[in-house]
Amino acid sequence: MRSLTYPLSVAAVLALGFWAYREGYETRAVEREVRQLEREIAAKRRDLRMLRAEWAYLNRPDRLSALVELNFADLQLMPVTDGHFGTAAEVPDLPPPVAVAELGLDASVSGIVPTNFEFGAGAAPVVIAPAAPAADGEQVP
Repeated sequence: MRSLTYPLSVAAVLALGFWAYREGYETRAVEREVRQLEREIAAKRRDLRMLRAEWAYLNRPDRLSALVELNFADLQLMPVTDGHFGTAAEVPDLPPPVAVAELGLDASVSGIVPTNFEFGAGAAPVVIAPAAPAADGEQVP
């Protein structure tokens, strides 16, 4: 029995040593990849900080005012004043929901509110349907 146990033990130790050796190399490879990804993330963060600073520089109010004045003939932009803002009380309420039969739509659609956004001269009303759950229960926009 001892003659079989010793060779099996030696073979198991060699197999475990080979496995540990291979795992060590795989671990080093993963660590190199992680360091590379961390360097890429740091570079992207630096780029993002630079772009935010550039955005803030380009959106200075004095610069934008000068551009508005320069391009007034083409764009007809007016400066924003306090009179351009309203209060919450001035916002109109939505019209009550219209019955599906009144719109001539499929009976499976409910709670539709017709709205006119008036984005153009004589714009037609736009029908907005509320979000409905999909067959799997997820919310569908």
